[in-house]
Amino acid sequence: MLFALGVCPGAAAQSLRVGNGPEVETLDPQRARSVSAFNILRDLYEALIRVGADGELIPGAAEGWEVSGDGLIYRFHLRADARWSNGDAVTADDFVAGMRRTLLPATGSSFAQMLTPIRGAAAIIRGELQPEALGVRALSPLELEIQLDAPAPQLLGVLTQAATYPIHRPSLQRYGADFARAGRLIGNGAYALDAWVMQSHVSLRRNPYYWDAKDVGIDAVTYYPTEDINSEYKRYRAGELDVTYEVPPVQIAQIRRERAAELHVAPYLGVYYYGLNLTRAPFSGNPKLRQALSMAIDRKLIVDKVLNGLALPAYGWVPPGVTGYPPQQPVWAQLSREQQLAEARRLFAESGYGPRHPLELEIRFNTHESHQRVATVIAAMWKQTLGVTTRLVNEEFKVFINHRKQRRLTQVFRSVWIADYNDPSSFTDILYSSHGQNDTGWSSPAYDARIDAAREQPVLRTPMLQAAERLIFDEVPVIPIYFYVSKHLVQSRVIGWRDNVLDYHYTRDLRLEAHAPTEPGS
Repeated sequence: MLFALGVCPGAAAQSLRVGNGPEVETLDPQRARSVSAFNILRDLYEALIRVGADGELIPGAAEGWEVSGDGLIYRFHLRADARWSNGDAVTADDFVAGMRRTLLPATGSSFAQMLTPIRGAAAIIRGELQPEALGVRALSPLELEIQLDAPAPQLLGVLTQAATYPIHRPSLQRYGADFARAGRLIGNGAYALDAWVMQSHVSLRRNPYYWDAKDVGIDAVTYYPTEDINSEYKRYRAGELDVTYEVPPVQIAQIRRERAAELHVAPYLGVYYYGLNLTRAPFSGNPKLRQALSMAIDRKLIVDKVLNGLALPAYGWVPPGVTGYPPQQPVWAQLSREQQLAEARRLFAESGYGPRHPLELEIRFNTHESHQRVATVIAAMWKQTLGVTTRLVNEEFKVFINHRKQRRLTQVFRSVWIADYNDPSSFTDILYSSHGQNDTGWSSPAYDARIDAAREQPVLRTPMLQAAERLIFDEVPVIPIYFYVSKHLVQSRVIGWRDNVLDYHYTRDLRLEAHAPTEPGS
């Protein structure tokens, strides 16, 4: 039987329980940087545009928009019934404030570079203009205009992202940077923040003021940090989770046999890579060393044996499947494995290292079984092929991220980049010299010039981005290891789950089976 929302004592049947990877670093939309944080923020906030169940762009807080003939002016019409989770009206000025805040140096956003297609954004990032000069303005409480420096086909995708979320200005004024806490955070999404218990859970409740609240079918959602993938799988099997963050590769054969209907594996725009700190020894000024280490890695073996086929070997930077962008690869990727190893040894010797001058390295990664396994295998490959001695350094996620950004301790560090929108620039932009996610410290005027040309000359956009990607192959600031597939287990009681290349799943689009069992022990 069905119960009225919020009335039934067995309300657990209307609560979604989601494994969410590492503990989130923040729920401040302009400061967040992790996939786990963005998963929650998509429930707490609504952008002008959101991503549909199949990955298509659909209206969000804006019910419609128009683009000028020259592609330089976008006008968005906000929903008249859009409300913050305290009942305040959502206005165009809230979106203006959010984007300006992203660009403020004091905010420390890692995604400010994402807004550079907007007029004035690049100059604001360089400190040449104030945020008030940004080409985003409220024409009325419900009409927003965005002006560009040059046509940017990726803009609508950018406008789905947290860097463009609105900000509840009274909360920011009252609490400052501490507004993103339970009891303080005011969002405009389908859900409101109910509780955040560190290393335990983040719980959200349905926002009664959300403009489409009547069509939101799930009362509450709880996100659990699940860094240990085996423990997460045990919780799923015990009925304590409805959706897993990922799937343990070592058990994939059993899962395929026993839970095939619940397993979701699909193409995903993401790359797993090792970043190299180019601001200090041994990598500063030594591209031959960086190339040798990259060529010594057998990516196919890692995918086949370590990940049990749950990935694709990565030689290029931009994953296959990005709309309108032919995949790129370095020339050496076509060599036989024997030829690759011979070339790696030659470059390693020319870089100044060998038996008389041995190399010792550190690989840093955050706590996770798969990161440990991949690092162990790569360390063995470097030892066998090049004689490199490698120390593995396992760190808690927040400490690890902080060390990456500081660049004082890191040499080799595990990283991942997941597309924010379906466009090659979502990958090529992050290695721009001033990008907030460029933890390698690589600064290449030639690379930056190609990215700038792609922005300023739309007719040259694809060839310029391809040329920029080829520079990555030559300079090797990063070592791509594998391209992701999304991999989740989803209980049969969850209705409406659709795989897409961005792996976006808004709780508001899901439903729970009416007669689902309650949680164990409830």
